[in-house]
Parts: sequence; structure tokens; C-alpha cells
Amino acid sequence: MVKEYSIGQLSKLCDVKVPTIRYYEEIELLDPPGRTAGGQRRYPQAARDRLSMIAHARDLGFSIDSIREFIRMADHPSAPCEDLDLIAEKHLSDVRKRIKQLQALETELTAMLKSCDHGSVAECRILTVLSDHDQCKTQH
Repeated sequence: MVKEYSIGQLSKLCDVKVPTIRYYEEIELLDPPGRTAGGQRRYPQAARDRLSMIAHARDLGFSIDSIREFIRMADHPSAPCEDLDLIAEKHLSDVRKRIKQLQALETELTAMLKSCDHGSVAECRILTVLSDHDQCKTQH
């Protein structure tokens, strides 16, 4: 017996909201489901597997375009995975760059808070730094 899922079941199983599932269908990441005689949408196991992969990739921060490429390549299992490696490597590079930016931001915010005497707003170091980027300790 083939297991099929309603959109609500699929939503719960993959922890993806129903409108998001419909959006993924609209942008052709998911195939439109078949319908029962009563008109209810029924998703096969393959749709659950694909939605699970999409959701996990989104959780890892991959773009829709990258996911589209993952799906395209998944449909060609004997193809070399070099293109997928490149996508993952590029994403890792982007993540590392964002981490460095966030670390610089953390350093700057910490310095702003440490330099504040917690007196009056008129003498607030935080407002001074925000008003004059040259007073920042880092390039962020």
C-alpha cells in the first residue's frame, strides 16, 4: 500500500507551514499533488522526502536557487556531485563571512556599552558613536 499524506499531515511531519508548502508548489520546488475523488490533495512519500530536504536546506540557510539546483541534481543520481560541492562550499564561505561581520558587530556593541557612563542621555557615548561612524572601534 502506498502511503499518502494530506497537506496538514505533510505540514506536521516536515514542520513546514501549509502556506509554505503551497508556495513551494507555486515556485515549482514541489510537484502539485494528486487529488482524491473528493478533491483532497494527497502527497506521496516522494513529496514528503523532497519537502523534508527543502526544509532542512532552508534551516541551513541555503537559498531557493541553491535548493532548486539540489533538486535538479537529485533527479540525476549518477551525475558527479561537484556542482553540489561548489554550492555548499560557496554557502560555507558566505556563512564564515557573516560570522566575521557579526563578531565585529559584537565587538563594536560591547565597546559602546563599556564606554557608556550610564549618566544622562545628553552625555551618552552610545548616541555619540551612533552619530559618528569614525568613533567606531571596528569596521562593521
